[in-house]
Amino acid sequence: LSACSKTSPAQFKARDITGSSIGGDFELSDHSGQIRNLASFQGKLLVIFFGFTNCPDVCPTTLYALAQVIKALGPDANSVQIAMITVDPDRDTQQVMSAYVTAFNPSFLGLVPTEKSLSALSDQFKLVINRNKPNVSGFYTVDHTAAGFVFDRQGRIRLFVPHPHDLNVADLADDLRI
Repeated sequence: LSACSKTSPAQFKARDITGSSIGGDFELSDHSGQIRNLASFQGKLLVIFFGFTNCPDVCPTTLYALAQVIKALGPDANSVQIAMITVDPDRDTQQVMSAYVTAFNPSFLGLVPTEKSLSALSDQFKLVINRNKPNVSGFYTVDHTAAGFVFDRQGRIRLFVPHPHDLNVADLADDLRI
């Protein structure tokens, strides 16, 4: 039927999950201590991904790529909010998150869940989160689903970005414009 219509549906490069049960509302503290939920971002596109500040590769690469997307959007970037939700709230305090995410772009937000709310988010977003056994010095990493999610201006889930660290900047910028 869509072939017969005068306007075709949007052709996203990321996976369109509009209407999916994945995601949902949340209530998390941002890196400045302000409580945020989906309504906090009403009128903006919200791009979230899950990561942690001690990540050796995927998380910083993802933030760098998302910073490039913001640059590519030019003036349209004012209608987009990037937020990283930590999967390591024990180490990623508000202060740590503030320094980390804003180093990539001053507009980026770091969201810090409690262990209980992280478990709920894991269920909501169908994530895998596994804290690895610490080494002899006590350092550990966290294996986690490396994916991004895009919410529209009304707070509805729209896109799943399977590997945001490998994303094509121009493709995601185009998807956000759509």
